Amino acid sequence: MRHYPVMLSEVLMALAPKDGEVYLDGTFGNGGYSAAFLAEADCHVVALDQDPDVKSRASELVNSSGGRIEFIQTPFSKMDDVLGGRQVDAVVLDIGVSSMQIDEAERGFSFMRDGPLDMRMQRSGPSAADAVNQMPEEDLARIFSVYGEERRARRAARLISKARSGGVIATTQALADLLEQGLGRAGKIHPATRVFQALRIFINDELGELYRGLCSAEAILNPGGRLIVVTFHSLEDRIVKKFIRRRADMPSAGSRYMPVGGAVEFKPSFMEASRSVVKPSAKELVENVRSRSAKLRLAVRTENPAFDGCDKLLPNVPQLSDFTWAA
Repeated sequence: MRHYPVMLSEVLMALAPKDGEVYLDGTFGNGGYSAAFLAEADCHVVALDQDPDVKSRASELVNSSGGRIEFIQTPFSKMDDVLGGRQVDAVVLDIGVSSMQIDEAERGFSFMRDGPLDMRMQRSGPSAADAVNQMPEEDLARIFSVYGEERRARRAARLISKARSGGVIATTQALADLLEQGLGRAGKIHPATRVFQALRIFINDELGELYRGLCSAEAILNPGGRLIVVTFHSLEDRIVKKFIRRRADMPSAGSRYMPVGGAVEFKPSFMEASRSVVKPSAKELVENVRSRSAKLRLAVRTENPAFDGCDKLLPNVPQLSDFTWAA
């Protein structure tokens, strides 16, 4: 299957590639964005990805680029750490699971392909099967509700709790069938869709990674540098929108960025390019179904210093570190 870099033309328009600039592609995947940046200008690209499976594709591009790209296997949330003080002129993030991961049944991301219930982007740590078979019913319900925005979260968690008492739920097909039979179909959306989304986000701490990545981008961007983020659902887009607007707008009274009395002048670290999101073209929607929910936001780094630290924007749901996983 062909792998499309989502909203590539819109990303390039926002980036406006220039010779001599340095760009960070925080979600390398199949290398679509990085390859396009190198083709558009005599630039340098720092490519990051936490998935060890992308190394071979990264090596191909590194070898053919004449030294204009370097690849580092790491989550993009650590971009400021791995750059060691270097600054960049743009940070580009394509948030969420890649089409390559979805297409590989053995990665366990999709209920459309039967495989082990895994979903780990880094191939380490607890899997989705661990969560489904070991977590308390109440915690599963909270995860499905917050990360999947699933209205029937309690019912789904109850179905899983009852089913696992009769044996381990080990595959994507087993979980999908259980949810389809127990929740029933209504419309075009498969009843397992939001539960699978919630499990994937939880297992990979995707929302935490996103927010920490935005803070890291703020630290490494040169003045005039572009922050370009493509998201695929409301949870991600909401975090990006709030981050940019809090960095661009005057904080409200009582903000931790302004002492009581408001004597300190607020200095925005970003300018919001537009209050409106950019969406895929009609042509792309026909050619690439994955882009149907994509949204792009663009902000430009100012000369003002970054804010100190990140607020905790994430909902109060169980984190991986909160749970004692069975051996």
